[in-house]
Amino acid sequence: MKRALISVFDKTGIVDFAKSLDSLGWQIISTGGTSKKLKEEGIQVQDISDLTRFPECFDGRVKTLHPNVEGGILAIRDNENHQKQMSELGVEPIDIVVCNLYPFKQTVLKPGVSHEEIIENIDIGGPTMIRAAAKNYKFVTVITDPEDYPKVIEELQTNGETSASTKEMLAAKVFIHTAHYDALIADYFSERLEIASPKTLTLTYEKKQDLRYGENPHQSATFYTSIKGTKGTLTSAIQLHGKELSYNNIGDTDGALEVLKEFDEPTIVAAKHANPCGVGSADTLLEAYKKAYEADPVSIFGGIVAANQEIDGATAAEMAKVFLEVIVAPSYSQEALDILTKKKNIRLLQLEEIGHKDKKAAKAKTVLGGLLIQSLDTELISEKDLKIVSKRKPTVQEMDDLLFAWKVVKHTKSNGIAIAKDKCTTGVGPGQVSRIWALENAIRQGGERIAGSVMASDAFFPFPDCVEAAHKAGITAIIQPGGSVRDQESIEAADRYGIAMIFTGMRHFKH
Repeated sequence: MKRALISVFDKTGIVDFAKSLDSLGWQIISTGGTSKKLKEEGIQVQDISDLTRFPECFDGRVKTLHPNVEGGILAIRDNENHQKQMSELGVEPIDIVVCNLYPFKQTVLKPGVSHEEIIENIDIGGPTMIRAAAKNYKFVTVITDPEDYPKVIEELQTNGETSASTKEMLAAKVFIHTAHYDALIADYFSERLEIASPKTLTLTYEKKQDLRYGENPHQSATFYTSIKGTKGTLTSAIQLHGKELSYNNIGDTDGALEVLKEFDEPTIVAAKHANPCGVGSADTLLEAYKKAYEADPVSIFGGIVAANQEIDGATAAEMAKVFLEVIVAPSYSQEALDILTKKKNIRLLQLEEIGHKDKKAAKAKTVLGGLLIQSLDTELISEKDLKIVSKRKPTVQEMDDLLFAWKVVKHTKSNGIAIAKDKCTTGVGPGQVSRIWALENAIRQGGERIAGSVMASDAFFPFPDCVEAAHKAGITAIIQPGGSVRDQESIEAADRYGIAMIFTGMRHFKH
């Protein structure tokens, strides 16, 4: 008689699966709550303790860790020596193992959960059984996912056994599953003990969705989400309308969110290629959107818009005048939804805690053959941290705009320049190999609006050329990290032109 060992925490579909096995003449062995559930449904079950001839003990910590179980799973069926030992030891083969593990992920994510409860939800016997079965997949079918029950039953009903290809596929799922499970446990202890850079690093993510393609149509792509720390991130957003997000949509929207989180007042961030192209803050979201749009009415076309307040009807009506790929906001009024959902190609995302900042978060970047990880750049200077190095001090209005521009340039790809006036960007120059080129691009973009603006640079000026270009464009104040061996040349140029210059002592490279 064929035998199946069933021990599951998630009992979805298990009764129907067991009934199907029973109707095919299989003997079912089970443990604890699973055994009780199957018996209540009228299914004949042999308790694990009858198989092991040893009681379940230590509050269920030890049930299946026994040679009669592991031997029945691991014995190689076409090995004469194994067969002889099985006969001598009274070990009978187990042909199917159905097991899913204690809910460690669900437990560790529970608010206020104790360390003791987390420890009790680390499964020991389950991983041992399913790994054993996966190792011996040539002879043993192992199931960890209820979605695989119908396929196995269909093959048993049709062929009397599970196909070799299905057994191998199910074995692969086991090792993926246990690797994920153990990585969660390792991550928990690393966080608990504040182990920032372990000797070996195992990361685990869960698939959110397959994407149509990557950066280009000939590239494949998948979107994965981390298990913890997703509050206020794109992985927690709910899509209310539009086509599914593309690889580029996700990257660009994430870039817009990073900028948005720097602001508390009503703010709109328009982004293109993950760089801010227009940022505006105001007393109302409508005015903030008008500022962000007017900052660069060309680049916003086909771009991303992020808002840190509910989008109302008036703001939505303005947004509807231009083609936007994605809008993300904490909420939308019904009037706004009625307006925006008329545009079938726009993607509307709701992210309730859009302003949440996770100071423990890290950023990862892949390189060929490796991975770079760094802490998130959550630092930002305040007015009291600044050092005025020019003879002229900035006015109150200039200081407000300097701090505004500093928030924007922090999230602009290096070499980055942000020019602003009245809490609105008037020019953004991202990602140039020369700082003067970044400034020249920003000035060219802003045109006549640059006069009377202030400027922020993500890193110091190695030459006074940026100060000279700023003066010619009518820029009145500059904020930059300082730290160049030739700082004095830039300071002298600022004094020569009556420009207020501030050093932050902190740079914000973003590569």
